[in-house]
Amino acid sequence: MSDRRFLLRPLAAACSLVVLAGCATSTRPISMEERQQSLVEQRSTLVQHQEPLSGPVSLEEAQARALKYNLDSRVKLMEEALAMRQFDLSRVDLLPRLTLAAGYTSRNNDLASSSQDFITGEQSLVPSISSERQRTVVDLGLSWNVLDFGVSYYQSQQNADRLLVAQERRRKTVHQVMQQVREAYWQMAGAQMMEQRLQGIITDARKALADSRKIQAERLVSPMETLGYQRQLLEIIRQLESVNDELSQARPRLASLMNMEPGVDFEVVVPQDRPIQPLAMTVEQVEEAALLNRPELMEARYNERIGVLETRKAMARLLPGIEFSVGAHHDSNDFLVNKSWRDAGLRVSWNLLNVLNAPAIKGAAKAQEALSRHQHMALSMAVLTQSHVAYRNYRGLLGQHELAQELNQVERQILQQTRNATRSDMQGRLQEVRVAASALVAELRDHHSYASLQGAYGQLLATIGWDPLPAEVASHDLAGLRQSLHETDASWARRLGGGS
Repeated sequence: MSDRRFLLRPLAAACSLVVLAGCATSTRPISMEERQQSLVEQRSTLVQHQEPLSGPVSLEEAQARALKYNLDSRVKLMEEALAMRQFDLSRVDLLPRLTLAAGYTSRNNDLASSSQDFITGEQSLVPSISSERQRTVVDLGLSWNVLDFGVSYYQSQQNADRLLVAQERRRKTVHQVMQQVREAYWQMAGAQMMEQRLQGIITDARKALADSRKIQAERLVSPMETLGYQRQLLEIIRQLESVNDELSQARPRLASLMNMEPGVDFEVVVPQDRPIQPLAMTVEQVEEAALLNRPELMEARYNERIGVLETRKAMARLLPGIEFSVGAHHDSNDFLVNKSWRDAGLRVSWNLLNVLNAPAIKGAAKAQEALSRHQHMALSMAVLTQSHVAYRNYRGLLGQHELAQELNQVERQILQQTRNATRSDMQGRLQEVRVAASALVAELRDHHSYASLQGAYGQLLATIGWDPLPAEVASHDLAGLRQSLHETDASWARRLGGGS
């Protein structure tokens, strides 16, 4: 009866712990207070540890801040760091397995045993004890499996390639961010230059509209004439307000790329001139550079190597496993003659089912390898197409920007002539407001075409796969990044323009 109680008590205690653990787990939705608190913490975390703005932002400053603080770039950097940690862990798997085990056992009675005669079935020896009621054991073992080492070796090589894949994905994100920053910067520069003039023309149009309504109320002019005049003014105001709304979106877009809060008020440096990068490279040279440098193609090459290693790893699993082991052991049992001892062993194991499934395993690995190869080929064709599109797009936008500049000059001359010959009546004021609005829209198109041209230039660089920073950067602070970006951009310009 006591033995049964000794067995039932630990069992009952274990069941009670299981029941309590199950009851302790329950659903707990996040409360509104917790969400509000985390919102405050999250908003403060988004922009912490960032250097404050000290003045207008230049293009290199915006690009440097995007490289250092942009959340998408930082996510890719974290993914690269995670891949590095996984690669380090896979190298540990190449080492032998060293295990240390210790234990303690206790029982309520002696472990006694007797022997029985095989022929007669009678007890041949009196019950005897060969183990203490309480004892401790310690085991230290070193084992090394040749098959596991081979598989881990290929796995480590795959993780090394996956680390390189993570680096290429970060490169791609950096290229995209740099292209977006370039276009957003020039959009904001144009908006900043036109903001005051746009508001002035809108104010003049609204004032002319208010004067027209006074004239309509006094019935000094026929109703149809004043209504037609107001309709044209309202159409001009609508067009200008639409332009104003479009320009107002440039600042938050650039702020977001630099990881600044959208409501932050800042200005950009407006250059005295707007440089236009000539393109002396042929489309064949652009294609060749893209095929050599594009991060997507490099990622495909690494994935192809990973597929080849997967085939070798699958073939390695088909081989028999040979395991070497050595160990040192200690048992506190006083009945043992040798309480401490060492041993060594050799064991061979072979999963025969893997041998039967060898054709299927090898076929699946070969199919994965062929898929990676064809994905690489398909991506190469896509890169060639993108190279053609980016090349033609930049060429086309160069011509469109020249036309936008000429149209802007013509509209300015028309505005000057209109102001010189304007009349003081409603039609004269309407004509001046209309021409001023048209000139402003032409200038806006000029700035917009230049921003699009800069975006196409950045897209061309991203299509080629040229990195915005050199392989080694002297300093990763904003000043060092600005200097490196300036030097690299000048190098890009020389190479695209046919220079050395």
